[in-house]
Amino acid sequence: MDWSGEFIASLISCVVSAVGGGALTYVWTKWKRNLKRERALEAGVRSLLRNNLIHYHDKYTARGCCPIYVKESARISYEAYHELGGNGVITKLYEDIMALPEEQGPCGKA
Repeated sequence: MDWSGEFIASLISCVVSAVGGGALTYVWTKWKRNLKRERALEAGVRSLLRNNLIHYHDKYTARGCCPIYVKESARISYEAYHELGGNGVITKLYEDIMALPEEQGPCGKA
């Protein structure tokens, strides 16, 4: 191979390395940004579910009963909250909600 062939091979190698490195950097940066965004979304959803369960607890324990449709919604919210890594005090609040007696329609006056 003469010097011009070696030069072209080296040039092609440099271009491929630069493009490959740039693409890898782009993919890595995008992946990190998406991971950060996903974690923020999970934390936000977990917080909304937590607030929803606290609201159910406060409202229906004050009434002394809880309609079955609210219990179903609380169960779905609690399972999602738990799957997203939430735990702690909310488990006790959830258990309190589920222990309330059920009545048709609105119960109590709160």
